[in-house]
Amino acid sequence: MTAPPRLVVVGASLAGLRAVEAARKAGFAGGISLIGAEPHPPYDRPPLSKAHLSAEVAPGVGFRTPEQLAELGVDLRLGAPATALDPDAREVVVGGADRVGYDALVLATGATARTLPDGRAPDGGAPDGVHVLRTLDDAVRLRAALDARPDHVVVIGAGFIGSEVASAARGRGIATTIVEAARLPLTRSLGPELGVACSALHARNGTVLRTGVGVDRIEGGARVEKVVLADGTVLDADLVVVGIGATPAVDWLEGSGIALDDGVVCDETLASSLPGVYAAGDVARWVNPLFGRSMRLEHWTSAAEQGAAAARNALDPAHAAAYSTVPYFWSDWYGSRIQFVGVPGADEHRIVTGSAEEGRLVALYREGDRLVGALTLDHPSSTMKYRGLVAKAASWDDALAFAAARHG
Repeated sequence: MTAPPRLVVVGASLAGLRAVEAARKAGFAGGISLIGAEPHPPYDRPPLSKAHLSAEVAPGVGFRTPEQLAELGVDLRLGAPATALDPDAREVVVGGADRVGYDALVLATGATARTLPDGRAPDGGAPDGVHVLRTLDDAVRLRAALDARPDHVVVIGAGFIGSEVASAARGRGIATTIVEAARLPLTRSLGPELGVACSALHARNGTVLRTGVGVDRIEGGARVEKVVLADGTVLDADLVVVGIGATPAVDWLEGSGIALDDGVVCDETLASSLPGVYAAGDVARWVNPLFGRSMRLEHWTSAAEQGAAAARNALDPAHAAAYSTVPYFWSDWYGSRIQFVGVPGADEHRIVTGSAEEGRLVALYREGDRLVGALTLDHPSSTMKYRGLVAKAASWDDALAFAAARHG
């Protein structure tokens, strides 16, 4: 008798959960294993740097309980990471020893927080009081540290996570400094005018922003005491948060023969270079047909969509459909909401309403003669309108005409 097919999903993440749900919704009746390195069932990550740090009571972030996953017929394996992939045997090695066979495989292992170049991070020799923020356990530890009312918080990195942490600290009345190596925050992603707007948002809320300088070292005995910058400036710090981005969690795939390049290299259908193996979420670098280029996204919306698409394609590769999307993400700072749709790499960006000084604006991004992106700061009703225009490959002239009619 032929054994029923088995779907294995590596990564108990949003993308991993959506893969499981999509498989069952599509009528897949075979076995499903969901493997997660953390002890927690899949949970929602965006609140970890937002409400989890700032709300009076930390909100629940779980999507489904283990019992609810069991109702989907899922073999849930938590608390041990996948350590190797054997494509010849079609097996995933878990915890260095256990082998889980698959007929179809979805990789949704996400990304891990970057640490300082010299390795001085929470588990790399730094004093107590140095944190990263990526996982639920990270967020629990950081919330407890903020609850202890430190005198000075230093955030390394003025990206979205670092800025959200700074916002949470300032909301508690804690003196906060952000250190950013670039001249302006988020300039590479959003352009200089938007970097000015982000800087102004920090300044209006009392966060000290030190730009154009890197970190030389962190000092302290048992606990962090100071952050020494590359220009010799010494910052008092009894809590440090390292927010310098994340890297795709692919180390365990080395030696498997799968193509890797800042993530798992995939085609338009999210299929990797190995038969029966697909990827989704932060770990997937796939060709987005809408823009005709390879990209890797660390966004909630794309992770959810990719997880479902990867599972459907993995289970029915003969009818695999291309996954196309307009990237979308948001970030909340000091009660303001920043939203971005599309891609930031562009030939031009133009503010079509508002200004950096007033802290409320809409900016559009051009590539060739096409609208490819839009950023809004406290213009929530405009965001999805521009996402629709990007999805339709609207011309730059049409986008400017739409903006003139909408914003006057």
